[in-house]
Amino acid sequence: MKRRQLLAGAGQLVLLLGAPQIAWGAGIVAVRVWPAADYTRMTIESDGALVARHFVTQAPDRLVIDLDGLELSPMLRDIVGKVRPDDPYIAGVRVGQFQARVVRLVLDLKQPVVPQQFTLAPVAAYQHRLVFDLYPKAETDPLLALIREKEAAEREAAKAVEDALGELIARVDKPGLPQPTRPKPTVPVPPLQTPAPEKETPPTDAERRRVDRLIIVALDPGHGGEDPGAIGPTGLREKDVVLAVGLALREKLNAVPGMRVMMTRDADFFVPLHERVRKAQRVQADLFVSIHADAFMRPEARGASVFALSTKGASSAAARWMAQRENAADQIGGVNVANVRDAQVRQALLDMSTTAQIKDSLKLGREVLSRLDRVGRLHKRDVEQAGFAVLKAPDIPSILVETAFISNPEEEGLLREADYRDRLVDALATGIRRYFAKNPPLARQRTL
Repeated sequence: MKRRQLLAGAGQLVLLLGAPQIAWGAGIVAVRVWPAADYTRMTIESDGALVARHFVTQAPDRLVIDLDGLELSPMLRDIVGKVRPDDPYIAGVRVGQFQARVVRLVLDLKQPVVPQQFTLAPVAAYQHRLVFDLYPKAETDPLLALIREKEAAEREAAKAVEDALGELIARVDKPGLPQPTRPKPTVPVPPLQTPAPEKETPPTDAERRRVDRLIIVALDPGHGGEDPGAIGPTGLREKDVVLAVGLALREKLNAVPGMRVMMTRDADFFVPLHERVRKAQRVQADLFVSIHADAFMRPEARGASVFALSTKGASSAAARWMAQRENAADQIGGVNVANVRDAQVRQALLDMSTTAQIKDSLKLGREVLSRLDRVGRLHKRDVEQAGFAVLKAPDIPSILVETAFISNPEEEGLLREADYRDRLVDALATGIRRYFAKNPPLARQRTL
């Protein structure tokens, strides 16, 4: 009797739950693809942990992924439309029910890749995430890329002037035609989604000499990809604002003779904190500027701030809170822990940040803060200090700039305005130039 009652109750429970609740395996919440020149990330988010395995084929190059315990769903089919034409690594995706409760994804590749697969536990707004990072087999030399980008920009600018003069001469020969306005040469921004070549042309002697004379500024737009950063009252995302500021600042600084900018990200993708530092070190940068627009617990908080590293604790409770928020970015953005084992060794090096680096960082911070004071309100009139992980390059003066509080409704509105962002860019560029005018970088012998 008891057994009959138990079975009847279970049957009623099944009827109440309905089909979606009793479907076998995890449910797919979202699929996302983040293309970038550095690497492409594919994320499959689900309400339960997924089990997957992958293998790579050659001729043609493909990445094959098998997802266990799944039935093909419309959400998984959506991944086909997530691939952009300018993705450097993925040409297309095919998806199908390979076996009972095994869904297979086949990624047709544009070039050979080294895939990394890992999972992320639920955090912030995300549930379980299965992540595939597709890296090129051969990593390009970023310093050599900067030199060749500068040379290409100079050729393009010279050609623009030559074309304008040729057109002017032609029109002078035909006085009946209206006189043209001479175009202003610009430094072209290279296409973002450019596949990394498998074989790189060795640097010439001239390129080796030129790289030693360059002043290299590393710009670091915070957050990106899976990590949106802070979000304003009307939905403006920090990662979008700081990328727009960073791209505009790159263009302005690249126009300065003898100066070149390396960006830790130039599109909407995530870069782990230690990788941001490593990128600056790989190009042997003279300066590192991380750009943010954070939120605070109280919406009335407002004003720009500049931070330098501290090895002896934060200069204020607010600075400590901000550092903790920024240092948590890796958890949200998603880091492959297995791939960062030697980062513990690297971290030991980063923790040896020198007194000289912090001293120079404070000088840079004061120059930038004095210019930001002319744009709008400052949150603090002094450069603050805290243990920001992204500022720990031991040999590069480094600051973190909070351009405004995106959580403040008024400042979120300002950050939406192109004119306000232009004034921010002018202030940052002027502060950087003034720092170098007073503190010329030491002569370098950079290694290509």
